[in-house]
Amino acid sequence: MLGQGFEVSLTWANLLAAFAGVLIGTLVGVLPGLGVSGTIALLLPLSFGMHPLTALILFAGIYYGSMYGGSTTSILVNVPGEAASVVTCLDGYAMARKGRAGAALAAAAIGSFVAGTVGLMGLALFAPILAEKALEFGPPEYFAIAFLGLVIFANLTGKSPLRSIMLVLIGIMIGTIGMDPLAGITRFTFSVDELQRGIDFAIVAMGIFGLGEVILTACHPRTAVNVQKVRFRELYPNKTELKRSFWPIIRGSILGFFVGLIPGPSATISSFTSYAVEKRISKRPLEFGQGAIEGVAGPESANNAASSANMIPLLSLGIPFAPASALLLSGFLIHGITPGPTLVSSHPDIFWGLIASMYIGNAMLLILNLPLVGAFASLLKTPLHILMPIMAIVTLTGAYALNNSVFDMVLLLIFGLLGYLMKLGNFELAPLVIGIVLGPTLEKGVIQGLIIHDGSIWSFISRPLAGSLLGIAFVILLLMVIRWGISIWKQRKREVEAK
Repeated sequence: MLGQGFEVSLTWANLLAAFAGVLIGTLVGVLPGLGVSGTIALLLPLSFGMHPLTALILFAGIYYGSMYGGSTTSILVNVPGEAASVVTCLDGYAMARKGRAGAALAAAAIGSFVAGTVGLMGLALFAPILAEKALEFGPPEYFAIAFLGLVIFANLTGKSPLRSIMLVLIGIMIGTIGMDPLAGITRFTFSVDELQRGIDFAIVAMGIFGLGEVILTACHPRTAVNVQKVRFRELYPNKTELKRSFWPIIRGSILGFFVGLIPGPSATISSFTSYAVEKRISKRPLEFGQGAIEGVAGPESANNAASSANMIPLLSLGIPFAPASALLLSGFLIHGITPGPTLVSSHPDIFWGLIASMYIGNAMLLILNLPLVGAFASLLKTPLHILMPIMAIVTLTGAYALNNSVFDMVLLLIFGLLGYLMKLGNFELAPLVIGIVLGPTLEKGVIQGLIIHDGSIWSFISRPLAGSLLGIAFVILLLMVIRWGISIWKQRKREVEAK
């Protein structure tokens, strides 16, 4: 099967798409702000004329390529290009100040390559198995998976779980605007004809991620950064550094893969978890934060493995567990392909071609990142008065191209302003996005499940898998409420003591 994938992915068009994807992804990782979700959202309309597989290879390349680029700015500038690379700043930048930037960059690149390969092996192994089992799933199971995903996501993102839950609910409400897919009645359209077809997810993504970042940057320009210089001949870790990097890379790859199967910001969680593990088991814990190469190799391996594992629920169940994979889902749907249990059998060329292209893209990233690290870092000096107008024009053009509608451009401006206000108020964007994406799955699962089982909710509890997942979700919700109650009690106690 994988041989068939390499056969279709090794065409010139698909090789070029893989190269363009990983290059753009690296640039996105290097440049703080826009992020991988915003970039994919911007490029969705531009992919209409492409073959579906070519477009998906491009988007996937941007997704996993961004993980490579994030480490470059973390190490050279102490500014994480991606949230998953925040922890890399601790030891990566410390190594750069000691003149070991090359070794840190090499460890990050090698670790990312190994982890990406491990993640892809797991993807090729587990995704078809899960897809086969998913054929037995009914509406209650899909409802339970989506509900558990939303609960876990809300619990793991942001400082306030209640705030995250609120954003998830708002996202679900936005997802219900338009025509009911089952009953055929319109909802929340407020007599606006253009809203009958619903709000395109790409418009929301381009608004809050893309245009929101443009507005934020225009109102609050970033200051110039000091980039650490690194020479090509310095990109060689010594034997001691290679030895110290080996097991953190292996551990980070395995840890990141399994964390990537959990809904939420798995790449970020896996990188912090890997760092904590390496520090705990290290014989030199005091070196962490002072330039320990394990603090670079482990987390960078973990976040790359997680990005590959994120593809498993998307390809096998059709359910995204992260904002970036939600954008990939839009890429599938725009080209008339529905990811899920039947993808392997109905579109084997798409399924295996995408996986094979990720192997190829991983090798491209390893070759690209080390020689061109200096060029990538210099992009941080790009004048914002040049970059931001280009992004705004591309965003507005893309919004219009979706349906040739001026109304979509108006919606884009509204969501752009919303994205700006959310970033200004330190609100997480991810729960809102995931709510919009998984909301229809929740609704469809509930309605279809009730219709099939004559209006009885017992089917959602009595079916082993659905009941178990819902039980876990409600336990997590209960713990969230208890934790919230304890925090309020402690706050009030402190206020009383202060008086």
